[in-house]
Amino acid sequence: MPTATSQAQQSPRQPVIAVVGLSDRPDRASNEVSAYMQRHGYRIVGINPRHAGSMVLGELCYASLREAQQALSASGERLDIVNCFRRAEDIPPIVDEAIAVDASCVWMQLGIVNEAAAAKARAAGLQVIMDRCIKIEHAMGITHGVL
Repeated sequence: MPTATSQAQQSPRQPVIAVVGLSDRPDRASNEVSAYMQRHGYRIVGINPRHAGSMVLGELCYASLREAQQALSASGERLDIVNCFRRAEDIPPIVDEAIAVDASCVWMQLGIVNEAAAAKARAAGLQVIMDRCIKIEHAMGITHGVL
């Protein structure tokens, strides 16, 4: 019979996804996409100053990536993917924070492209995915090496 340790070794940890711009409204794309990813075993951490301190999708929402990473560090967790539901012009400071918290990937949803921010993230060693929906990619089995 396998032990809990050997079972954990057989099942790699799924990435923690920080969702910048997560809405508490189920009719918003950020909420619907995040709920889908949650149903598929991913932990969703909301980043939205309007909802900081409240629960969104059953998880505490934070004002910033730094605040979320600090809270997760206490339990040995980390933010892996920074999924952005913000306008292209809002991406540079998000990339700066993603670099600061040592995220692995910055994911910009459909319609979001910021080449300068992407270049900065890549130069810092982060994988960058732009103009792609994480839900659609996941459903199609396209992992980009991060899902």
